[in-house]
Parts: sequence; C-alpha cells; structure tokens
Amino acid sequence: MRLIVLGPPGTGKGTQSRMISEKFKVPHVSSGDILRENVAKKTDIGKKAEVFMRTGQLVPDNIVVKMMAEILGKGKYRNFILDGFPRTINQAHELEHLTKIDLVIYLSSSEKVILERLSGRRTCSVCKAVFHIKNMPPKKEGICDKCGGRLIIREDDRPETIRDRLKIYEILSDPLVFFYSQKGLLREVNGDQPAEKIFSDIAAMLKKEKLA
Repeated sequence: MRLIVLGPPGTGKGTQSRMISEKFKVPHVSSGDILRENVAKKTDIGKKAEVFMRTGQLVPDNIVVKMMAEILGKGKYRNFILDGFPRTINQAHELEHLTKIDLVIYLSSSEKVILERLSGRRTCSVCKAVFHIKNMPPKKEGICDKCGGRLIIREDDRPETIRDRLKIYEILSDPLVFFYSQKGLLREVNGDQPAEKIFSDIAAMLKKEKLA
C-alpha cells in the first residue's frame, strides 16, 4: 500500500493518515514532521529549510525532494502513506523517479467548513495544547485544561489568513489533482464529513481497490 493523501488545510490529512496507518499498519510519512525534525536537529536540510519556515514561506522543491529522497530511498518504507508530499507538480514528477504510487486520496472540502474548523482552534500560549471551541472546548473558556495557560488564536487560524492559505493551496494543488486524475490514481472523498465517516469511506475504498 503506497498512498498519497491530498487536501486543503483543515481537511484532516494528518488525522486520516494516522488513522489509516494505525488500522492497516502502514507507516505514516509526514513531510512537515520530517522538516521540523531536521530543523530541531540542525541538519544541513534543516538549516536551509528553517530560513523559509520561519517566515511562513514554502520550502523550495529542491530541499524537500532531497529530504524525501533520503527517506524513501532507505528501503525502510516499502509501504507508506505520504502526507504533505508532493505539494507541487514538480515534486510529483520527482516522486515518480523515487517510487511507485498505488492510490491518491483527495479530501475535498468547502471553504465554509474549513473556516469553521480552523478558525475555531485555540492554542495554549504555554504548553501549545490545541482545543476547538466547538469540537473540543476547554472546561473553562479561554483557559488550557492541561496547564492553566491562556488560549490564543494563532495567526494561521485567523479567517483572513486561512483564505490566503486556501488560495495558495488551490494554485498549487489544481495541477496535482489533474496530474493524478489523468493517471487514474485519484479518488475523491468528501472531507466535510466527521472524521470517523471520512475514515470509513477511505477504508471501504482501499478494500474496493484491493489495497487492504
């Protein structure tokens, strides 16, 4: 099982990837997590990536592709779920030289639902725990359950910032969606549903495709 999970911010790519990983015992490979790990360890890739990540820019393709080539080229991942990679059409072309992909799951979602999910997030200013005013509210409004810190709205979770992120994602993802659709690998799942229903649809799809 070699999967790619695509979708705009707020559709739960990470959540679904982890659920698939747990259910089917397939490694979840998150490019974002790997980048942050490289930054924390101050590797050559991490030092180069940090310059862009610190200012909210996308890490250039050549850095990301080199990092993922090192990961996928180790032979450790005969099966995997890619989350956050590829992000551009150039990365998709480079990925073709690295490995074979069985299926691409595209989580489609409406702007209204994405705004509701992301703008409702609250992050602890101290321990960084994440809550949601609707789906996972704190016991006391504005206060972290875990450490008593003040809950804040991250800049990334403000509606105007979310809309900007969605515009950028659409520009980058449209060619990706077309690319994998033309190859017959793309399968669309309604990302507006609750996480459990999304996962149920994905699991049924994987069984239908004889990948699970």
